[in-house]
Amino acid sequence: MYASTGPAVVIPDGRVRVTALHVAPERHAPMEERTSIEVVAGRGVVGDRWFGTRHRHVSVQSADALAEAAAELGRDVAPSATRRTVTVSGGAVPTVPGVRLRVGEVLLEVVRVAAPCRVMETSMGPGGAAALRRRGGSILRALTSGTIRVGDEVVQVAG
Repeated sequence: MYASTGPAVVIPDGRVRVTALHVAPERHAPMEERTSIEVVAGRGVVGDRWFGTRHRHVSVQSADALAEAAAELGRDVAPSATRRTVTVSGGAVPTVPGVRLRVGEVLLEVVRVAAPCRVMETSMGPGGAAALRRRGGSILRALTSGTIRVGDEVVQVAG
C-alpha cells in the first residue's frame, strides 16, 4: 500500500537505501520530488523551507513504516504526504539523539523524533497523524555538506 510517484528503486543487496527525496520551498507549499538534494553543513537542504534553521536540517522516514501506516489507514500513502525530506527502504530510522548516519555524501546526526502534526490530517487524510505515531522518522542536523541521491546507501556510523 506504499505509493510512490517516482521511479521504483530496486534494493537487491538488502542494504538501506534512499528511495525518495522531497523538498518544499516554503511552509505549506506542495512537496517537490527530487532525484538529488544538496545539503549544507549547519544549514540544511538547499531550497527547502527549513534551510538555515538551527537543528531541523533533514527529516528521514522509513518506507517500511509508511507501508505500515498505509495498512492501518486502509489507503495508499505517498512519501510526500508526510512532508519528510528523505525516505529510505530496507530498515528502520534511528530515533535516539546523537546517532549518526551517513546518507550518500552527507553525515547527519539525529536530533529528535519527527512527531506527526495536524498537517498530516490534511496531507494524508483523516487519521494520518495517528497512523504515523511512532512511525514518523527522525529530525537530523547536517554535520557535513554534500549531495544525497535516490539510491544512495544509508549507514549508521560511530559518533
